[in-house]
Amino acid sequence: MRRLITAALVAWMAGSPGFAQQQANDGTFTMKVQTDIVLTNVVVRDKKTGEVVKGLKASDFTILENGKPQKIASFDYQNVDEAAVLRERSTVTGKATIADLVNGNFAEDPKALRDHRLIVIFFDLSSMQPEDIDRAVEAAQDFVNKKMQPADLVALVSMDTSLSMDQDFTSDKAALLRGLDKFNGTEGTGFANGNEGGVSSGTSDDGSSFTADDSEYNALNTDRELYAIRTIAKSLEHVDQRKSLLYFSGGLTRQGIENQASMRAATNEAVKANMAIYSVDSRGLEALPAVGTASQGSLRGTSAYSGGAMQSQLDANFASQEVLGTLSSDTGGKAFFDSNDFAPAFQQVQHDTEAYYILGFRSTDTRRDGSFRHLTVKLNRPDAKIDYRSGYYAPADFQHQKTEDREEALTDQMRSDLPATDVAVYLQALYFRLADNKFFVPVSLIVPGSQIHSVKNGDRDKANIDVMGQVKNAEGIVVGNVRDTVKLALDASQQVQRKNIQYSTGFTLAPGKYHLKFVVRENQTGAMGSFETDLQVPDMKKTALKLSSIVLSSQRVPTTAKKVSNPLVRDGVEWIPNVPHVFRQDQHLFFLYEVYDPAKQKDAPEPASSPGLTRREGGPVRVLTSIEFLSGGVKVYETPLVEAGAINIPERGAVAFQFDVPLTQLKPGTYICQVNVIDDAGGSFSFPRMAMVVRPGAAPVVAPPGTPAMPTP
Repeated sequence: MRRLITAALVAWMAGSPGFAQQQANDGTFTMKVQTDIVLTNVVVRDKKTGEVVKGLKASDFTILENGKPQKIASFDYQNVDEAAVLRERSTVTGKATIADLVNGNFAEDPKALRDHRLIVIFFDLSSMQPEDIDRAVEAAQDFVNKKMQPADLVALVSMDTSLSMDQDFTSDKAALLRGLDKFNGTEGTGFANGNEGGVSSGTSDDGSSFTADDSEYNALNTDRELYAIRTIAKSLEHVDQRKSLLYFSGGLTRQGIENQASMRAATNEAVKANMAIYSVDSRGLEALPAVGTASQGSLRGTSAYSGGAMQSQLDANFASQEVLGTLSSDTGGKAFFDSNDFAPAFQQVQHDTEAYYILGFRSTDTRRDGSFRHLTVKLNRPDAKIDYRSGYYAPADFQHQKTEDREEALTDQMRSDLPATDVAVYLQALYFRLADNKFFVPVSLIVPGSQIHSVKNGDRDKANIDVMGQVKNAEGIVVGNVRDTVKLALDASQQVQRKNIQYSTGFTLAPGKYHLKFVVRENQTGAMGSFETDLQVPDMKKTALKLSSIVLSSQRVPTTAKKVSNPLVRDGVEWIPNVPHVFRQDQHLFFLYEVYDPAKQKDAPEPASSPGLTRREGGPVRVLTSIEFLSGGVKVYETPLVEAGAINIPERGAVAFQFDVPLTQLKPGTYICQVNVIDDAGGSFSFPRMAMVVRPGAAPVVAPPGTPAMPTP
C-alpha cells in the first residue's frame, strides 16, 4: 500500500528567528511535513504446517525496490482473529448509499472497522449470465451461513446499468442474506466477446463470422467495470486496514491499449487503498465444443477440422480471464478460474488476512515518474514462505504521465461533480436557427493568458491546452462532444500574459434544455479548470418575433472557410464573440443578429419560399432596428434606425443585421446596451438588453463630433 502521510507539528518557538514569519498571534507555529511511505503486507507461513509464523521482528526482513535495499521505517503485526476473541462481537449496521461510496464514505464509522477482516463482495452483473449469478450468490450465501467468522465484516456492491452499494460493512448475517437475495433471478446482460482483432488467418470462418463485431462495446464495458473497481478502492482509502475485494465477473476482455489507462488507474488505486482483489470467473468450468455452441452460427470452411475454431475459442476465453488475473496479481490477491466451486475464494480471503506483517519504507528513488516499481521481500529464515504484493506504481507528476493517463485524468474531471478551479475558464453559448427544428450553437471559451505557461523555443514561446466538452440533453443523454488540443506559438511581442486565449466550437441542436460542461487543461503544469452552464434553445414556433442571440464582437478575422451552417462565418470573415463584453475606446464594437420569418405585407408579390422553412403569406418584409447605449438609466447614444425590406439570407429565412460602432464616442464606464427590433408588418417587437464595459484605450482617444455608426442590414 502506498499512502501519503502528512504530519502537522505545533510547537512553541517564540525565540526562533528562522520561524518568525510563520508565527501566529498566540505565539504558536505550524509546520507541515510531507513524506511518502510505501506500505506492503507480508503473510509468513511455515513451509511444512502452513501455520502463521509469529514473533518476527523488523530485522528479520529485507525489502528491495527494483533490486535496491530499502530501510524499514515502520513495522507492525496484525492478527484479526485474535483481536476478535479479545472483544465482544460487534455489529456495524451500515446504512450508506452509493452517493456515500462515490464521495469516499463507504463505512459509516471507520473506527468501528478496526481489528476486523474487511471483505467487499462485488457482483459484476453486466458481464454475468443468470445461471452465473445464481452460482455466485449461492456461494456467497453459503459463506455467510457457514464460514463467516466473528472478525469478518462484509459489504455488498453490484453493477448492472450503474454502480450500486447494496449493503455497507456489517457482521449482521440476516442483513447480508437479505442483500444477497436481491440478486436471485436477476437477468444477466452479458456482452459477447466478438472478434477481438487478434484471430490469425485461417480461423476467420468460425462462429464469430455470423456475429457483429462488438469489440468497441467490450472496450467501453471494460472501462466501466475498471472504473467501478477504482471507485470502490478510492472510497476505502480512509480505512487503514487491509481490504479484500471478491470480484465475481463473467470475464473481461481488454482491447489492446484502449483499456490500458483504466487498468493502471484501477490497479494503482487498489494498491494505494491496501485492497487486494480476488477475481472469480463466475462462468466456472466451461465446455468449449469444437464446432461451437447453440448460440453460434454454423461453421464455414475448414476451421472445424483444422483446429482453428477450437483455438479461436480458447484464445477468446483466455483473453477474457487475462484482465481478471492481472487485477489479482498486481494487487496481492489471487484469481480463481475454471472451477464450479467458489468456496475456495472465500477461504483464501480469510486465510490471507487472518494474520500479516505490515512493512513500511521511504523509497530512495524520489522520482515521480509513475513507473511500476518491483518489490522483493526476503526473510532471514529458510523454513518459512512469504506472500506479498509484487510492486506498486510510483506517484507521477504531470510531466511524467503517459498519454493515456493524461486522457484518463481529463475524462475523470469531465465525470466529476466537483469543479476544477486551478485554471479560470469562462464560457458563452449563443444560438442561430438553421431550420425549423435545427439550431447552430456557437460556444466560446476564454482562458486568461496569465494562466498559460509556455516554454521557450527560439524566438517564440510554445504552449498548448487540452479542451474537452460535452453537451447533455434534459434526459442526461450526451448529444455532443468536443476533444481538441490547441497549440500556441507566440511571439514575445504578443504579450500573451496580458491577453486572453479564446477557443471556439459549435454544436447543432434541436430546441430544448441542455447542460454544457467544458474542461480545459494547461499542459505545462497539468492545471485544469472547468465551466458548467445550462442552455435553453428556444422553440420559435410559438414566438411572435423570432430573434437569434445578439453577438457582441471586437474583432472579425478573415477566413477561407465557407461554412453555411455557421452563421458567424460570412463574406469571408469570421466573427469572434467578445465573451466578457469588455471593450476599449480605441476599438470598434460589432453587432450581429438575425430575425427569422418576419411578417410580410399583403399588398406585395410573394417571393419564393426556402425549402424546409415555414413562411407567412404576403409581400415584402419591414423590420426596423437600432441600438441604444444607456448609462445610469439615461440614453447617451443611439445608432441610426435601419430598415430591412427583404430577407437577405434566404437559406435560413433570415434578415441579418450587422452594426459597426466606433467606441470613440463613448466615455469609459459601464453601459446597458439595448437592441430595438420591430417587425412592423407583423406588429411584434423585442428589446433585449445586455451589460458592457468600455475602458480607456491604449492612447487618449478623442471622438470626432457626430461620428455615426455604420449599420449594414
